[in-house]
Amino acid sequence: MKTGNSQSRGGGSSPFNRTAQHDAKRAAILSQAARLFNYKGSRATTLRDIAESLGLTKTSLYYYVKTKEELIFQCYMATLAHHHKTLDEIEQQFASPTERVCAFYQRNFVNWLEATEGRAPHFAVLLEIAGLKGEHRERVEAEYIAMFKRLRGYLRTGIESGEFRDCEPTLTTLAILGSVDWAFSWLHSIPRDEVLATASEAVDLLLHGIASSPDAGVPAGPLPEAVNASSVLGFDRKEQNRLKQEAFFKTGTWFFNKKGFNGTSLDEIAEHLNVSKGAFYYHIKNKEDLLYNCYERSLDIIERIHEQAIATQDTGLERAGFTCRRTFLAQNSQEGPLIRYNSITALPMDRRQEILKRTDASNALFGDLLQQGIDDGSVREVNTFVAQQLIAGAMNAAMEIDLWYKMDDLDTAANEYFRVLFQGLSRTAPGSKDI
Repeated sequence: MKTGNSQSRGGGSSPFNRTAQHDAKRAAILSQAARLFNYKGSRATTLRDIAESLGLTKTSLYYYVKTKEELIFQCYMATLAHHHKTLDEIEQQFASPTERVCAFYQRNFVNWLEATEGRAPHFAVLLEIAGLKGEHRERVEAEYIAMFKRLRGYLRTGIESGEFRDCEPTLTTLAILGSVDWAFSWLHSIPRDEVLATASEAVDLLLHGIASSPDAGVPAGPLPEAVNASSVLGFDRKEQNRLKQEAFFKTGTWFFNKKGFNGTSLDEIAEHLNVSKGAFYYHIKNKEDLLYNCYERSLDIIERIHEQAIATQDTGLERAGFTCRRTFLAQNSQEGPLIRYNSITALPMDRRQEILKRTDASNALFGDLLQQGIDDGSVREVNTFVAQQLIAGAMNAAMEIDLWYKMDDLDTAANEYFRVLFQGLSRTAPGSKDI
């Protein structure tokens, strides 16, 4: 007599179910690949590294994926499928826009913790979409845009219902995603037993911002323009070389931001600048060296902005607002672009750690401004470390804002973009409602 139990016929979790075994092995490969890509970067991670870490031969790995490009694509699609599944669950569980946005924000922290503790798979941070080719890039971008629109839809509904303050939903969604995407770069410095509390603090910042006054917004005021030398004395060779290198670094930054490390060609940069390959390679040793110098240049600019903020602004909140607006201007004007940290994993570990150490110091300066604001009463009592990291993530994401939003006035766009982190989404006062 036949039984209706599918497991007795090799279904479900049966060891004879080949489809389930194949899916489980593929999921393990994608999780391990994501972990290594997030830590080492795709450039430094080989298929052999992934195979050996799983106890597989390279030949066995080829059964599931043929090239590293294909594996990166599959990892990114798995990440986006996970995000959409999360949104599906959130929409079933929560009705209000506030609950939905907060749940999405918080679950990104929970996902990181569960993966780190081995309770869930790792998912690749979407750092190198620009380096994908053809159909791979188109499909990943389409899924990302679909996720973006779902989250933006929550904001629009919340604005219409009066739960959220009036804000520009596209810019606000970009800031939210940028702030939470950056978490992979700093959560490792938080003790694991404090990650959930940190997530709650991040959600509180999303709802209520950093300003002590709920209507403070991003402090306004005149911004100094960048000083760019337009000419140089013909016999000042040192200054001529400096300006040439500046042009190489600016153009290199633009290409790395748009095409990723793997998609950027030094020959293409030389052609774009209309200089001979010989002249170009006289100043630039190789692509890695160019990328490193692009990060150095961007950090130099940001450090000068911090100095301007301290010299020209009074309160901690004003200084923080000036830094955000001035950095946004640098990113989206002739002074820029500044480098996106999506390419950081392309640097070898020693250089990457050097850049990240300097970046952490720069972010700490921003945390100092927030602490000054707490001391002078312009910033409410917040976890300044968490706040500085969320704002740093939003700053990084602002470097591609022109792809999403037409900016008629840079400073107006900057105010709208950073308002969520200064003023928050909620119309309610901190502590008046638990989410």
